[in-house]
Amino acid sequence: MTSISRTVTGADFDRLHPELRRRFSVGLTSGEACTGHGVTDRVRHGGAFVKPFLALGATRNVLVPRQGRHVPFIIENVPYTDGFGRKTVTFVRTFRLSGRPYRFEAQMVPGPRGDRVVDCLGTHQHLATDLGFRAEPDGSLLIRSGDHRFGEGPVDVRVPEFVGATAEVRESYDERAGRFRIRVDVANRRFGPLFGHEGSFTAVYSDIRARGVRPGLRPVREEPRA
Repeated sequence: MTSISRTVTGADFDRLHPELRRRFSVGLTSGEACTGHGVTDRVRHGGAFVKPFLALGATRNVLVPRQGRHVPFIIENVPYTDGFGRKTVTFVRTFRLSGRPYRFEAQMVPGPRGDRVVDCLGTHQHLATDLGFRAEPDGSLLIRSGDHRFGEGPVDVRVPEFVGATAEVRESYDERAGRFRIRVDVANRRFGPLFGHEGSFTAVYSDIRARGVRPGLRPVREEPRA
Protein backbone atom coordinates (compact mmCIF):
# COMPACT_ATOMS: atom_id res chain seq x y z
CA MET A 1 0.00 0.00 0.00
CA THR A 2 1.22 3.52 -0.78
CA SER A 3 1.37 6.48 1.59
CA ILE A 4 -1.71 8.59 2.26
CA SER A 5 -0.20 11.58 0.43
CA ARG A 6 0.84 9.59 -2.65
CA THR A 7 -2.59 7.98 -2.93
CA VAL A 8 -4.48 11.29 -3.10
CA THR A 9 -1.86 13.12 -5.20
CA GLY A 10 -1.78 10.38 -7.82
CA ALA A 11 0.70 10.46 -10.68
CA ASP A 12 1.58 14.07 -9.86
CA PHE A 13 3.34 12.82 -6.72
CA ASP A 14 6.34 11.94 -8.89
CA ARG A 15 6.68 15.61 -9.88
CA LEU A 16 7.67 16.52 -6.31
CA HIS A 17 11.29 17.11 -5.41
CA PRO A 18 12.86 13.78 -4.31
CA GLU A 19 13.29 15.03 -0.74
CA LEU A 20 9.60 15.94 -0.58
CA ARG A 21 8.65 12.57 -2.05
CA ARG A 22 10.52 10.84 0.76
CA ARG A 23 9.07 13.10 3.45
CA PHE A 24 5.50 12.61 2.27
CA SER A 25 6.01 8.87 1.80
CA VAL A 26 6.31 8.52 5.57
CA GLY A 27 3.83 5.87 6.67
CA LEU A 28 3.35 2.35 7.91
CA THR A 29 4.34 0.98 4.49
CA SER A 30 7.65 2.84 4.35
CA GLY A 31 8.30 2.07 8.00
CA GLU A 32 9.74 5.54 8.49
CA ALA A 33 8.95 8.46 10.76
CA CYS A 34 10.26 11.96 10.05
CA THR A 35 11.26 14.61 12.58
CA GLY A 36 12.13 18.15 11.50
CA HIS A 37 14.04 20.70 13.58
CA GLY A 38 14.10 24.28 12.43
CA VAL A 39 13.34 27.94 12.94
CA THR A 40 10.18 29.81 12.09
CA ASP A 41 11.14 33.25 10.82
CA ARG A 42 7.87 34.66 12.03
CA VAL A 43 4.69 33.50 13.75
CA ARG A 44 2.06 36.08 12.81
CA HIS A 45 -1.57 36.87 13.62
CA GLY A 46 -4.33 38.91 12.04
CA GLY A 47 -5.99 41.91 13.70
CA ALA A 48 -6.90 42.22 17.37
CA PHE A 49 -10.29 40.62 16.71
CA VAL A 50 -8.62 37.20 16.26
CA LYS A 51 -7.34 37.03 19.85
CA PRO A 52 -10.45 35.27 21.26
CA PHE A 53 -10.29 32.69 18.44
CA LEU A 54 -6.58 32.10 19.04
CA ALA A 55 -7.08 31.74 22.78
CA LEU A 56 -9.93 29.26 22.24
CA GLY A 57 -7.97 27.30 19.65
CA ALA A 58 -4.94 27.12 21.94
CA THR A 59 -6.97 25.21 24.54
CA ARG A 60 -7.13 22.30 22.09
CA ASN A 61 -3.77 22.83 20.36
CA VAL A 62 -5.37 24.06 17.13
CA LEU A 63 -3.87 27.57 16.98
CA VAL A 64 -0.80 29.27 18.46
CA PRO A 65 -1.89 32.27 20.58
CA ARG A 66 1.40 34.20 20.57
CA GLN A 67 3.47 35.93 17.90
CA GLY A 68 7.24 35.92 17.56
CA ARG A 69 10.29 35.96 15.31
CA HIS A 70 13.09 33.41 14.95
CA VAL A 71 11.06 30.82 16.84
CA PRO A 72 12.54 27.31 17.24
CA PHE A 73 10.12 24.56 16.25
CA ILE A 74 9.85 20.81 15.77
CA ILE A 75 7.56 19.03 13.33
CA GLU A 76 6.82 15.35 13.94
CA ASN A 77 5.43 13.04 11.26
CA VAL A 78 4.92 9.62 12.82
CA PRO A 79 2.69 6.89 11.34
CA TYR A 80 0.47 4.59 13.38
CA THR A 81 -2.88 2.81 13.25
CA ASP A 82 -5.52 4.69 15.23
CA GLY A 83 -8.27 3.22 17.40
CA PHE A 84 -10.57 2.88 14.39
CA GLY A 85 -8.03 0.95 12.32
CA ARG A 86 -7.13 3.90 10.07
CA LYS A 87 -3.64 4.56 8.74
CA THR A 88 -2.65 7.79 10.46
CA VAL A 89 0.30 10.19 10.23
CA THR A 90 0.89 12.88 12.85
CA PHE A 91 1.57 16.45 11.73
CA VAL A 92 2.36 17.90 15.13
CA ARG A 93 4.30 21.18 15.31
CA THR A 94 5.72 22.50 18.57
CA PHE A 95 6.84 26.14 18.74
CA ARG A 96 8.94 27.46 21.64
CA LEU A 97 7.96 31.07 22.33
CA SER A 98 9.60 32.85 25.28
CA GLY A 99 10.67 29.51 26.69
CA ARG A 100 7.19 27.99 26.58
CA PRO A 101 6.02 25.29 24.13
CA TYR A 102 2.88 25.78 22.05
CA ARG A 103 1.55 22.96 19.89
CA PHE A 104 -0.47 22.69 16.71
CA GLU A 105 -1.82 19.16 16.50
CA ALA A 106 -3.13 17.47 13.38
CA GLN A 107 -3.52 13.82 12.45
CA MET A 108 -3.95 12.92 8.77
CA VAL A 109 -6.14 9.93 7.92
CA PRO A 110 -7.46 8.64 4.58
CA GLY A 111 -11.05 9.42 3.66
CA PRO A 112 -13.55 6.54 3.72
CA ARG A 113 -13.10 5.85 -0.02
CA GLY A 114 -9.36 6.56 -0.09
CA ASP A 115 -9.88 9.48 -2.47
CA ARG A 116 -8.98 12.26 -0.03
CA VAL A 117 -7.03 13.09 3.10
CA VAL A 118 -8.86 14.18 6.23
CA ASP A 119 -7.05 16.40 8.71
CA CYS A 120 -8.27 15.72 12.26
CA LEU A 121 -7.36 18.74 14.35
CA GLY A 122 -6.60 19.28 18.01
CA THR A 123 -6.27 17.25 21.15
CA HIS A 124 -9.82 15.90 20.90
CA GLN A 125 -10.29 15.96 17.10
CA HIS A 126 -13.35 18.17 17.39
CA LEU A 127 -12.56 19.62 13.95
CA ALA A 128 -11.94 17.77 10.70
CA THR A 129 -11.30 19.13 7.23
CA ASP A 130 -10.65 17.64 3.80
CA LEU A 131 -7.24 18.40 2.31
CA GLY A 132 -6.30 18.79 -1.34
CA PHE A 133 -2.73 17.99 -2.45
CA ARG A 134 -1.12 19.44 -5.58
CA ALA A 135 2.41 19.08 -6.92
CA GLU A 136 3.57 22.44 -8.30
CA PRO A 137 5.71 22.84 -11.47
CA ASP A 138 8.78 23.73 -9.36
CA GLY A 139 8.58 20.47 -7.40
CA SER A 140 6.99 22.01 -4.31
CA LEU A 141 3.79 20.79 -2.66
CA LEU A 142 0.64 22.85 -2.11
CA ILE A 143 -1.93 21.65 0.44
CA ARG A 144 -5.30 23.41 0.73
CA SER A 145 -8.03 22.79 3.25
CA GLY A 146 -11.72 22.43 2.44
CA ASP A 147 -14.82 22.71 4.60
CA HIS A 148 -14.56 22.11 8.32
CA ARG A 149 -16.78 19.74 10.27
CA PHE A 150 -17.35 19.74 14.02
CA GLY A 151 -17.92 16.50 15.92
CA GLU A 152 -18.81 15.90 19.56
CA GLY A 153 -20.78 12.83 20.58
CA PRO A 154 -23.90 12.67 18.38
CA VAL A 155 -23.23 16.17 16.96
CA ASP A 156 -21.74 16.20 13.46
CA VAL A 157 -22.17 19.53 11.65
CA ARG A 158 -20.48 21.60 8.99
CA VAL A 159 -18.81 24.75 10.33
CA PRO A 160 -20.32 27.86 8.67
CA GLU A 161 -17.95 29.86 6.46
CA PHE A 162 -18.29 33.04 8.48
CA VAL A 163 -16.74 31.39 11.55
CA GLY A 164 -14.53 28.82 9.80
CA ALA A 165 -11.13 29.24 8.21
CA THR A 166 -9.18 27.97 5.25
CA ALA A 167 -5.56 26.88 5.45
CA GLU A 168 -2.88 26.80 2.78
CA VAL A 169 0.43 25.03 3.33
CA ARG A 170 3.36 25.25 0.92
CA GLU A 171 6.39 23.00 1.32
CA SER A 172 9.50 23.00 -0.83
CA TYR A 173 13.10 21.85 -0.65
CA ASP A 174 15.99 24.31 -0.93
CA GLU A 175 18.89 22.36 -2.41
CA ARG A 176 21.45 25.11 -1.83
CA ALA A 177 20.61 25.35 1.87
CA GLY A 178 19.84 21.65 2.30
CA ARG A 179 16.62 22.55 4.13
CA PHE A 180 12.88 22.17 3.75
CA ARG A 181 10.94 25.42 3.59
CA ILE A 182 7.37 25.74 4.84
CA ARG A 183 4.76 28.48 4.79
CA VAL A 184 1.34 28.23 6.45
CA ASP A 185 -1.50 30.73 6.06
CA VAL A 186 -4.84 30.43 7.86
CA ALA A 187 -7.54 32.93 6.98
CA ASN A 188 -11.25 33.56 7.36
CA ARG A 189 -13.00 34.34 4.09
CA ARG A 190 -14.76 37.34 5.59
CA PHE A 191 -12.33 38.67 8.19
CA GLY A 192 -9.01 37.92 6.52
CA PRO A 193 -5.77 36.49 7.97
CA LEU A 194 -5.96 34.71 11.32
CA PHE A 195 -2.64 32.96 11.76
CA GLY A 196 0.46 32.01 9.82
CA HIS A 197 4.12 31.16 9.94
CA GLU A 198 7.02 30.53 7.60
CA GLY A 199 10.45 29.04 8.16
CA SER A 200 12.79 26.18 7.34
CA PHE A 201 13.97 22.93 8.87
CA THR A 202 16.16 19.90 8.43
CA ALA A 203 14.74 16.40 8.68
CA VAL A 204 15.90 13.09 10.08
CA TYR A 205 14.22 9.74 9.51
CA SER A 206 13.85 6.87 11.94
CA ASP A 207 12.57 3.30 11.88
CA ILE A 208 9.04 3.39 13.26
CA ARG A 209 9.30 -0.23 14.38
CA ALA A 210 12.15 0.71 16.72
CA ARG A 211 10.86 4.15 17.63
CA GLY A 212 7.12 3.69 18.04
CA VAL A 213 4.87 6.64 18.87
CA ARG A 214 6.15 8.63 21.80
CA PRO A 215 3.75 9.33 24.70
CA GLY A 216 1.71 12.49 24.23
CA LEU A 217 1.92 12.55 20.44
CA ARG A 218 -1.44 10.89 19.81
CA PRO A 219 -4.61 12.89 20.53
CA VAL A 220 -6.44 12.65 23.82
CA ARG A 221 -9.59 11.54 21.96
CA GLU A 222 -10.06 10.11 18.48
CA GLU A 223 -13.10 11.02 16.40
CA PRO A 224 -14.47 8.39 13.98
CA ARG A 225 -16.18 10.85 11.64
CA ALA A 226 -14.19 11.70 8.54
